Amino acid sequence: MFAEYPLRLEGKTLEGAGSNVEFAHHLTEHKEAAPTFAHQTLEIIEAIVLAIVAIATAWSGYQAARWGGQQSERYAQAGKLRVQAEGASNFANQERLYDAATVAEWLKAEEDGKKRLADIFERRLLPEFRPAFEAWKKTDPLNNPDAPAGPQQMAEYHSAKAEQAAKLNEQASQTFEQGDQAREYSDHYVRVTVMLALVLLLMAISQRFKVPRVRTGLAVVATLLLCIPLYRILTLPRG
Repeated sequence: MFAEYPLRLEGKTLEGAGSNVEFAHHLTEHKEAAPTFAHQTLEIIEAIVLAIVAIATAWSGYQAARWGGQQSERYAQAGKLRVQAEGASNFANQERLYDAATVAEWLKAEEDGKKRLADIFERRLLPEFRPAFEAWKKTDPLNNPDAPAGPQQMAEYHSAKAEQAAKLNEQASQTFEQGDQAREYSDHYVRVTVMLALVLLLMAISQRFKVPRVRTGLAVVATLLLCIPLYRILTLPRG
């Protein structure tokens, strides 16, 4: 009689334990309940925003690198043009000195009445300098005090090398400005990348919150902020 009591007690104990296990199972099912429609919608929006941020960041970084490369290329071209312009300018100065020295010797020969020597110096003038010299000689520089100081002062005078140097310098300036413009575009794209990183940070922070309102608020702010870099990407020129 006493031996059956513990068994019944034990049976009650086991039965109570089974009820506890079943109760815990119901609690677990309640915690793992399916998310609400609003929660699913928020997660979809967050996924879309993150995808857009990833694509925009990759594109912005690519464009920044492209414009940075164009900047270096333009600066290198500008430097090369400057060197070529300097060489042409030096050559033009040498030609100008040569013609000036030849004209000075011609004047001395003419003044001394050495016609043959003067003809030799005249023949040694550079071809492109000769039209200006002929026009200057017609002004009778030996006897006319109002005559120009030299053939370089005549309208007929021109130097191909000097003109080439001026043209190369102008091209170098334009190319350098293009390099500055490329650098500016590259900086714009870098700033766009920074703003995209801020959007990504806000989205990552929002996912840490369990409070729906806070998470939704941060997601909305990040989405609105995303409009700014997207607008810049659409309006900035492509490299």
